[in-house]
Order: sequence, then C-alpha cells, then structure tokens
Amino acid sequence: MATTNGGPGANAPQPSINVLGQYIKDMSFENPNAPNSLAGAAQPPAVNIQFNVNAKPLSNTDFEVELHVEAKAEHEQAVLFNVELVYCGIFRLMNVPAEILQQIVLIECPRMLFPFARQVIADVVRNGGFPSLMIDPVDFAALYRERFAQQQQMTPQ
Repeated sequence: MATTNGGPGANAPQPSINVLGQYIKDMSFENPNAPNSLAGAAQPPAVNIQFNVNAKPLSNTDFEVELHVEAKAEHEQAVLFNVELVYCGIFRLMNVPAEILQQIVLIECPRMLFPFARQVIADVVRNGGFPSLMIDPVDFAALYRERFAQQQQMTPQ
C-alpha cells in the first residue's frame, strides 16, 4: 500500500474546477407560423439539435466557456420553432496539468453547463406554446474528438 506520508507529493495541490458564474449570453426563439403551428399535428415534428463549444481565457486560471445550442422543429417543411441559445460559464481551473487543460475546458466545463442550458430551452419552448423539449445528454468528449479531428484535417501537413 503506497502512502504519501512525508514522501513526494504529500503536499501536492489538487486540481480543482470552480464555477464563478453562469449566464445566458444570447438567446432567440422564433415561432414563425403561429398560431397555425400550435395546432396539434398527427405526426411528431422532426427536431434537429446542434451543439458547439467555444472557450476563451480571461486570465491564467479563468475561462469563459460558451455552450451554443440550436434546436429547430419542422413538420411538413414548415418550421414550428427555432431556438438558439448561448449559455456561458466562468470557470476557475487551479492546478490542472497543462496537457489536459484544453480537454477540461472543452469537455468538463460544458458538461457542467448542460443541465442549465437544457432547462432554459425546455422552458422557452414550453412558453412558446409547444411541449417542453427535453434534450438527451450530450457526449462532450465525442464532440471534442470530432472537432479535434476536423482541425487536424484542415491543418496543412
């Protein structure tokens, strides 16, 4: 059994992530065919949901992380609703190794923001006259890998 009593690493600072604040940075809801779009349809609408994550450093330890969510519902080529949300958080990352900092900012931080953004979208869609849109959990690690692969393809060799 290994211990660090007095050994190296005994006083090593632990990595931490703190949420300093979170907020709606931008939001749009469109119900272009109301009141006709509010009539119950025999078939459920086709809903397309897109996610994007951006981040920018505010200091050596603080980052603004933006979770962009776009949801569009269509029925028979008519748009029922279109909602766009940029939900942000300010995160303080302390003692995070440099080699994993980007993954923490672009995977773990949006994972923390997601439940709040999901609730905002559910509420605004419901307030727009439709049943609440409950978005399934998102695999932000897969989104990160996909984005990283796209950037690698765009980089000249």
